[in-house]
Amino acid sequence: YTGWDADGGYAEFATVPAAFALPLPAGYRDTELAPLLCAGIIGYRALQRAALPPGGRLGIYGFGGSAHLTAQVALADGAEVHVMTRGEQARELALALGAASTQGAADPPPVALDAAILFAPVGELVLPALEGLDRGGTLAIAGIHLSDIPALNYQRHLFQERQVRSVTSNTRADAHAFLDFAASHRIEVSACPYPFDSADEALADLSAGRVAGAAVLSL
Repeated sequence: YTGWDADGGYAEFATVPAAFALPLPAGYRDTELAPLLCAGIIGYRALQRAALPPGGRLGIYGFGGSAHLTAQVALADGAEVHVMTRGEQARELALALGAASTQGAADPPPVALDAAILFAPVGELVLPALEGLDRGGTLAIAGIHLSDIPALNYQRHLFQERQVRSVTSNTRADAHAFLDFAASHRIEVSACPYPFDSADEALADLSAGRVAGAAVLSL
């Protein structure tokens, strides 16, 4: 990962193999493109891992930079989306984007879910997310990091062929497919810009749930 394993994450220019360079969709500002390139693509991958059936009921736990983009992909495909998240601003954004319902992060959804995606890095939410699934449903955990998961009860959380799947990263095919989608469907990107020297403030606001959508650092 550039900027993590190798220097240059904030370089003005970079050289990359052509196979890893992707065309950017037109019609988006830089502050809108930035969340698409990481949050959007990994959210798209998580949606594939969740194995949502056509027209199915999807639960989203946590509604930040990645989740609010993923919800729009699911809605465009005909899904019924239910959002569980802690922040009032995030719940308002979810409803504005077309979610069928919103409730607190650990609250039960109003209907049994065919699939769910956990975006919040909170292991305790795995339990209510699994309880919210219908039989045969899949929970995809989208985060690179997750706090410890409490003990599961087999009957309540896993029985009737519910399953849990992790999301490690995305493929180039995922990236092409998501950016093609963004080119043909207008995605509403909720981005809160911060100057580069206010990165600590951005992280604090994200941690406290004060950002609706994505936080973007601007040079």
